[in-house]
Amino acid sequence: MKVLIAYDGSESADTAIDGLRRAGLPSKADALVASVAEVWLPAPEHEVTVKDTVASDIRGLDRARARAMERMKLAEEAAQSACERVSQIFPQWRLKHQALSGSPPHEILNLARQWEPDLIVVGSHGRTALGRFVLGSVSQKVLTEAQTSVRISRDTIGTGGSAVRVVVGVDGSEGAKNALRVVALRDWAPGSEVCVVVAEDPLVTNSAYRLIPTVDQFIAEVNEAEHSMAEKLAADAVKELSATLKDKSVTVSSVVVIGVPKQALVAHAEEFGADCIFTGATGLSNPIERFLVGSVSAAVAARASCSVEVVRLRNGSV
Repeated sequence: MKVLIAYDGSESADTAIDGLRRAGLPSKADALVASVAEVWLPAPEHEVTVKDTVASDIRGLDRARARAMERMKLAEEAAQSACERVSQIFPQWRLKHQALSGSPPHEILNLARQWEPDLIVVGSHGRTALGRFVLGSVSQKVLTEAQTSVRISRDTIGTGGSAVRVVVGVDGSEGAKNALRVVALRDWAPGSEVCVVVAEDPLVTNSAYRLIPTVDQFIAEVNEAEHSMAEKLAADAVKELSATLKDKSVTVSSVVVIGVPKQALVAHAEEFGADCIFTGATGLSNPIERFLVGSVSAAVAARASCSVEVVRLRNGSV
């Protein structure tokens, strides 16, 4: 497995690293910690060839270059420090670190395209209930445009013990199936719990339509059929997970919740005390999988009070 960790020295970035303890990641992996200095390095002095450049302009370039180099040095130190922090959690990981200059989300995405990680880890920058409704600009852009799985890491709200509680949102889409496969192959601590959640948003008639028996009956039949489908979807997901989980001590359960999926999934995760929510990158309603994250996944990533991992498999492999 290859893991790219975006690190900017913030409290949120430190939380993202600490949260990897409860992510079910393998004991052996390749990881790259990247820090980006938001600067653009001026050209070296010998490249300034305009004959009429005055001395003050050259001194200004020198000062800008010196400031940029200082920020690059800080980014290098931050990446190295984060690398050491990760090594304390995963001593068998093969770790590298890298400092880059430019726009942080652009550089992280560009690095991901070159290095091709299986998972990108970023902090959320959301510290309050209000702040969680808007991801940090870097996290948002990486989540939206990455071509691989992205983990938005937050402080755990789980049990606090070694066991982990995981919620998997399932809607029958290929993205949801991929999320199930990823959860099944993680190295969860003994005694961990996985809850499959299927959100059902039933049709509701207004008072006028209730006066028309045929319409009211039709809607009731549709809702009954969709409820049966939701229960079957949940049961099939539990069966698949139970058969493929690496650690058979992990408990698997399911629940069908009523409500708008992006709200119901977050609400149940809080009730369940989840450490992380796993979702597919896109649901049944969004076909543009490579370039846009689905509205449900994006909303869950922004609103959840726990970590969220949006699964998008690189080259179709787990």
